[in-house]
Amino acid sequence: MQSFDDKEKTKSVVLAWQELINKNKVAELKFYKGKVNLDMNIDTLRKRNAHFD
Repeated sequence: MQSFDDKEKTKSVVLAWQELINKNKVAELKFYKGKVNLDMNIDTLRKRNAHFD
């Protein structure tokens, strides 16, 4: 029974680390909010033909 508990603890620790890493990545991306100017046409990138009638 001890090995089962150890596996569950390991899974919990791994999940906690993954969540912490993801939160840090999101925080780093939020730093750039409003600072990056992407002057792109999304329709061209998606290879669409934009028709304005």
